[in-house]
Amino acid sequence: MKSNEITLEKKNSIATLKFNRPEAFNAVNTNAIRLFHDHVNNLTCDPSIRCVIVTGAGNKAFCAGGDISEFSQNLNKLDYLVREMTGFLHIGVSRLARLHAPVIASINGVAAGAGLSLMAICDLAIACKSATFTSAYTKVGLSPDGSSTYFLQRLINRRRLMELYLTNRVLNSNEALEWGLINKVVDDNLLEEETSKLALSLANGPTLAYSSVKKLLNETWTETLETQMERETIEIAKMTQTQDAQNGIKSFVKKEKPNFNGK
Repeated sequence: MKSNEITLEKKNSIATLKFNRPEAFNAVNTNAIRLFHDHVNNLTCDPSIRCVIVTGAGNKAFCAGGDISEFSQNLNKLDYLVREMTGFLHIGVSRLARLHAPVIASINGVAAGAGLSLMAICDLAIACKSATFTSAYTKVGLSPDGSSTYFLQRLINRRRLMELYLTNRVLNSNEALEWGLINKVVDDNLLEEETSKLALSLANGPTLAYSSVKKLLNETWTETLETQMERETIEIAKMTQTQDAQNGIKSFVKKEKPNFNGK
């Protein structure tokens, strides 16, 4: 089993999770999905990580989704293979979506199928100008996975999402920005630099407050107005007792730049 088809690098409280099969447009096979699951578990258990970047190796693809060549070699047991893959994928997706640290998608090329799904679960997304976005599932007679029907419908409206699923329309980066799939488009040669700047800014910020924001937004779809406001009260009261909040309030009054440490 290859151990580098998805890599995890940690440096100065910032982790980079990279799809590393550039020869296959960073498509994910069974082994890569297992590695994704394991790396996300690693991140979940590491409180020192204050920001995560998700990206692809090379300059052609973020992630092209599932490896169709592996599917074609296992047609007689494809239902078993897909259940195995989505089992690991969906646990990883759930944990990454709820990770304590902000997660940035740095989209360096094609984001298709499960790649589009994985982009959607990230908290922020920056794309290079040459990036493209497509569902691709129904193009080969399959339906979506990887939380695609959950998170994408929260980013764009149902009409547009149905268009992606039913016609397999390919969006360019400016269209993806207009639709609300991503936050920013940059020149291809500036993507890594701009992503690093954002990651460093977030890593130096009040990460406990960021985690609280993520928690509240993840809960809001299933709660009533009153319940959600009570959760807001609980979270902001909890935040007031953190060193970050105490420091932030004092620094604001003194007109000084706060020094957040995630505590």
